Amino acid sequence: MKELQIQYQKILSDYLENQTERNLYIGQNFIRQLIQKKVTPEEVINIHKYAIEHIYPNLSEDVSHSFDFLIEIMVHFGLTLKEHQSLLEQQEELRIEMNVATKIQDMILRTTIPKIEAIDIGMVSIPIRKMNGDYVHFLSNDEHYVSVAVTDVVGKGVPAALCMSMVKYGLDTLEYATNEPSYILGVLNRIIEKSVDDSMFVSMFYGTYDVENSLFTYGSAGHEPAIYYCASEQTFYDLESKGLLLGVMPEVNYPQYEIEMGDNDFILMITDGVTDFRKRGDIDPRDVIKKLALSYNHLTAQEMCEQMYAYLKAMPEFDLEDDFTVVFIKK
Repeated sequence: MKELQIQYQKILSDYLENQTERNLYIGQNFIRQLIQKKVTPEEVINIHKYAIEHIYPNLSEDVSHSFDFLIEIMVHFGLTLKEHQSLLEQQEELRIEMNVATKIQDMILRTTIPKIEAIDIGMVSIPIRKMNGDYVHFLSNDEHYVSVAVTDVVGKGVPAALCMSMVKYGLDTLEYATNEPSYILGVLNRIIEKSVDDSMFVSMFYGTYDVENSLFTYGSAGHEPAIYYCASEQTFYDLESKGLLLGVMPEVNYPQYEIEMGDNDFILMITDGVTDFRKRGDIDPRDVIKKLALSYNHLTAQEMCEQMYAYLKAMPEFDLEDDFTVVFIKK
């Protein structure tokens, strides 16, 4: 440090005496030397103070103290700057991670809505951020069965995307058992419990429609209950199914139930982002959704999904704080 102080004193003294471009150039080169030696901002001020005190030995004591004050300020400035730079680096890492997660979803988690004569299916899934925490998976067996899994992953970023891909491939490999929600949920639960972090959980509503017998068989793993409208009775039913979230415990039994669908019946499957306006104590969000669904019943299933999202989004009480997913199945 002593050598740097003496060197800087000579550079500063020459500049004060001549004030030429060459003096500035020499000073700039000296700064590069300080950077290479990893000299901190407060140490630079201390070097400058040393030079001033030796060039002007009769310098006022107040001026000398002002340099001491500036050194202290720069110490805190340096610490704050490091914290800020660290935060920016973390944000950049998170941005890169989210981009990777989004690409995983785009490449792996694509799904196609089945086209079956007997029923009409529609879906809308809107992520609140870049990556969607909801996932809808369709499976169809010619004209005999149509299955749908509506999934909500508790978690974000790459881990959540990888968990979703695990769910997707698990569902693909279980295609032979599409009409057994209880079995499928049990197998997926064991896969997720063994393979993901303890903080990662998955909720799922799984349903299969038997085209020949008009039977809808369903089960749930801690998911928002689906809504069934029976046209002949003009009544709504909540499709409750008491099943634990996927990934919590290794051995869990998931009950399954079935309903027979008649003409003009429909089933509405949602994630909890759809009921984000439940914070208003005077409004039951599920009642609002049921009334909306019934008012759109003359539309196609896809139009019902789109109209419902547009209406809820326009509501002052509705604040989208989670991913929004709606699936309609109409007979």
